[in-house]
Amino acid sequence: MSDPVAEHIAALRDDDWAIREEAATLLGGLKDPRAVSPLVSVLRDQDRSVREAAIGALRSIGSPSVMVLGACLTDPELSVQEAASAVLSSIADSRVLNQLIHALRSPDWIVRMHAAKALGRIKDSSSVRALAPLLQDKVKAVREEVSLALAAIGESAIPALLESLTHQDWLVRLHAVEALGKTASHEAVQPLLTTLFNDTDSAVREDAVRALGLIGDPRAVEYLFTAMNEPALRTLAVEALGRIGDCRAVPVLIEVVRGTNPPATSRTVAGCGDAWSEETVAQASAVRALGLIGDDSALPTLTGALEFTVTRAEAAEALARFGAKVIPWLLPLLTTSQDDNLRYHVKETLALVGWRGKNSK
Repeated sequence: MSDPVAEHIAALRDDDWAIREEAATLLGGLKDPRAVSPLVSVLRDQDRSVREAAIGALRSIGSPSVMVLGACLTDPELSVQEAASAVLSSIADSRVLNQLIHALRSPDWIVRMHAAKALGRIKDSSSVRALAPLLQDKVKAVREEVSLALAAIGESAIPALLESLTHQDWLVRLHAVEALGKTASHEAVQPLLTTLFNDTDSAVREDAVRALGLIGDPRAVEYLFTAMNEPALRTLAVEALGRIGDCRAVPVLIEVVRGTNPPATSRTVAGCGDAWSEETVAQASAVRALGLIGDDSALPTLTGALEFTVTRAEAAEALARFGAKVIPWLLPLLTTSQDDNLRYHVKETLALVGWRGKNSK
């Protein structure tokens, strides 16, 4: 009887690169563990398409590939390390934890990046100590994967991330703030508030607002009201209030939408003409935030926001979140408004909330 796996393994040594590529691809489809070592040897192939086919095949085979690929992380050829780490970034498990931690020290940034991603999949707390220093890696892609990995590890990574909030390098603080937001840990709220009002870098402070929104802790609400007074933080604070969803924010957001207490200065948004300023962007964000919070007291304001082109689309989307209760607010606009665009948005919103009246088409 023929053995297709053995046949394709033999074809990996063919002189024709196209045959080698096809063999690697077919072995990936068969997912037979016998193909792992032969496919790993193909990671040294001179033809890039063959190497990529082998990488894809090893990913498809999955778990049986892990240990052999872990050994490749110390291969003398960096290209083999890169290929092995790329596969492990999507199929890694704790069997290669130590090899991946060691790979974080690789001189090749691609290996460091994939190793960090793999450790984020494994989520073992013992990797935190090795990951944290790479928040200051010289390569952005590595820093981002490390931030994601620490966030994925969660609570056990919090102490290292909190310590990084006081690092002298602003990029370290920035990625620490990002990771803390993604952990959604309530333990991070107070340190992030300290960062919000004391950090010397504007980007770090902006990300602190975003992180507080991601965590969603109501303790941040009053502080975000204060942050709204700073032009660079105003829109971000509005968005964070929407994510938190606390009804205390509703009157403040209504004021933003209505323009009741506008900031003293508001710059024109580049490329948007005179009609758009930083405050109109904040108004649109406030409309979205009110939709997320879902408090009925916002219905008159959101209905009124339909009248203005700069907030119309956002208002229609926000109103749809309230369901059938918006129907009495919207029906009068179908008979009183002469604005075809407004009527279009009203009809779309009514359809989304289930209204099937004669004017719905």
